[in-house]
Amino acid sequence: MAKKDKYLVGLDIGSTKTCVLIAEVEGELVKFLALGAAESKGLRKGLIVNLDSTVSSIRRAVEEAESVANVPVEEALIGVAGGHVRGVNSRGGITLGHRPRDIERDDVRRAVDAARNISLPEDREVLHVLPHEFMVDAQTGIRDAIGMVGHRLEANVHLVTSSVAATQNLVTAANKAGILISDTVLEPLASAESSLTQDERDLGCALLDIGGGTTEVIVYGGGVVRHTSAVAIGGDHFTNDLAVGLRTPIPEAERIKRRHGCAASAFMKKEEGSIEIASVGDRPPRTIFAHMLTDIIEPRAMELLSLIRDDLQRAGLDGQIPAGFVLAGGGARLHGLDELAEQSFHLPVRIAEPKGLADLPDQVAQPEYATVVGLVLYGARARRNAPQRAGNLVSKLKAMFAGAS
Repeated sequence: MAKKDKYLVGLDIGSTKTCVLIAEVEGELVKFLALGAAESKGLRKGLIVNLDSTVSSIRRAVEEAESVANVPVEEALIGVAGGHVRGVNSRGGITLGHRPRDIERDDVRRAVDAARNISLPEDREVLHVLPHEFMVDAQTGIRDAIGMVGHRLEANVHLVTSSVAATQNLVTAANKAGILISDTVLEPLASAESSLTQDERDLGCALLDIGGGTTEVIVYGGGVVRHTSAVAIGGDHFTNDLAVGLRTPIPEAERIKRRHGCAASAFMKKEEGSIEIASVGDRPPRTIFAHMLTDIIEPRAMELLSLIRDDLQRAGLDGQIPAGFVLAGGGARLHGLDELAEQSFHLPVRIAEPKGLADLPDQVAQPEYATVVGLVLYGARARRNAPQRAGNLVSKLKAMFAGAS
């Protein structure tokens, strides 16, 4: 193994924080080495609005990770998220000839190419092709069609598309910080890699990646991705509501949200009493009560869950996630949000606990790091399953099926 192939780096540029995780690859084992994190500057709702500020955030996170691991960061996988990301299911197929014959690798590639060949505006590109299943003649539900005999081969896939400019700006920011990007990965796909069990993927579940600016949604069923989307509410909306409602600076609103915030009055801690908060300008601090926070937070939490419900209903998936919801991202930490979701959807809900890396410290096995841990795991699996050559589509498809996407 070449020295640079010994390490994998995940780069998660979020609206609130920028994270860099360095891992070491030892055969099948992927070992945590270091995490660097810095406050994100220059992003809004997952989109870069100030390139130089974003570059400096990346540099700070990289320097912190490098100093702990004593390993230079030269190349990384980067997460892509935001309202510009959209998912669509597509089907395409090829005829194998006048007579039935053995299906070969090239046939699978051509069938998938036919399925991904949808008309896109010039400003959009395909980020992922996630296969559902293949159909050989009248037989459906086939995971691997190579070697089967048939006359017609069809592929069902889930296509994730993104804005060319938005994705390129992320790559440019990383490049300006001195990092080459080896792959771009949908953030909730990475979070699912570190946070979902195979049982949840098979039975049907939804992962909600609640970031600062948006909430990313990814739905699995039958072991594969059925739906991806984004909802335009994230943790920053709760913070801004508190800042306006309580007339307090945004950093103070964020602090009290984390320490005292609750998604619904029914789940408030009994011992919560009065809270002293800073005022705007030179005015003296004031005393408020915990229920005043919840009165502001609860309507926004209900709105978020309502938008998620609408999104699942539009996709025809609201009755197809018996394994329930997994909440990832920093917004998942809001006290009572999991219980409120459980009550609203009448389905099981749990908070993500990223797994899969050896020596992962408890403070990193937290919902806000699900994406950056998952980026490294995604990279490790792609490397294991496609050792022949980069860009081999059939190898990539086999890799996706091996991990059930």
